[in-house]
Amino acid sequence: MAATELEELLGFLSSPSPNLKKAAIDIVRGLTGSDEGIASLAAAPRDLALQPLTALLRDPNPDLASPAADSLVNLSQNPSIAEGLVSLGTIPVAVDVIYKNGVDPGVASRLVMLLANLTQIDSGAAALLQIGNDKMEGLYVSKLVRSFCRSSSGEAKEDIFEHVALILVNISKLESGRRILLDPKRGLLKQIVRQSDSTSPLRKKGVSGTIHNCCFEADNQLQNLLLISEFLWPALLLPVAGSKVYSKEDTIKMPLEIGNALSHDREAVDDPEIRVQALEAIYLISLQEAGRRALWSVNGPRILQVGYEDEEDPKVMEAYESIGSLLVNNPNTEEPGTQDVKL
Repeated sequence: MAATELEELLGFLSSPSPNLKKAAIDIVRGLTGSDEGIASLAAAPRDLALQPLTALLRDPNPDLASPAADSLVNLSQNPSIAEGLVSLGTIPVAVDVIYKNGVDPGVASRLVMLLANLTQIDSGAAALLQIGNDKMEGLYVSKLVRSFCRSSSGEAKEDIFEHVALILVNISKLESGRRILLDPKRGLLKQIVRQSDSTSPLRKKGVSGTIHNCCFEADNQLQNLLLISEFLWPALLLPVAGSKVYSKEDTIKMPLEIGNALSHDREAVDDPEIRVQALEAIYLISLQEAGRRALWSVNGPRILQVGYEDEEDPKVMEAYESIGSLLVNNPNTEEPGTQDVKL
């Protein structure tokens, strides 16, 4: 499509005629399905392409808002277009529409996907975190976390907030994002961690990645991590506990939730990335003396020992061995007979 033809087409996105708008947005959505089409739209002036597409998100007619959202989801996979959308204020528009009364669930779901794409770039993550706006900082994230934790894949045909899992991973890559998630007054990580047993692979993986990223703050926020240890240790230790049934001698030294789970037959976590993330998070916590004490207090080294015996994936085995070396070199001296760790 020639540049002049494309500009003429994009002009119809702002037409007062709903029929012309509908025809134009359907063609634009088709263009975003190919690399060539995305490249041509990326070269178009922002006020002709990205701005009217963002404005259409607010249209009460889902026949217009939905293809506009689809188009932006596809376009936002291009980092330069994503930067343009962030600078145009697409993130606050998307959040506002998601929480608008009567919004079409399909539109809301696509907008959550759009936020997941936009937060892959630092400026997008910062915009969603509302960094620089002291009074509003963390408000969008708090709303999304609340929705993420209240909804589940089993409640409806479409899990509207499932892709919040990816947003959480993205924002937790920033120090400012980890600070907000770990703030005990907000209680966000505590809510997120409790989703670790979700039946949705996307949710489970997103929660695992978010916990993993937050544990990079263990050197200066260990206390805030251990405040939620009741939920954190099951989320970290159960995925790496293997599939064996543990003896009563082992489980009696564990918190009730972990001990009960390990006393019965169960399916092992089959995603090696989740197992590696859990082990790396445990390692980061265990670098601190108080973190190691907390791990010993839940009989964590025994769980790691049994899990290692079951493990076959080389990368996961390497992660177990890193913790093993750390614990051997920093034994627990408070409980006699517990310092022998062999992985």
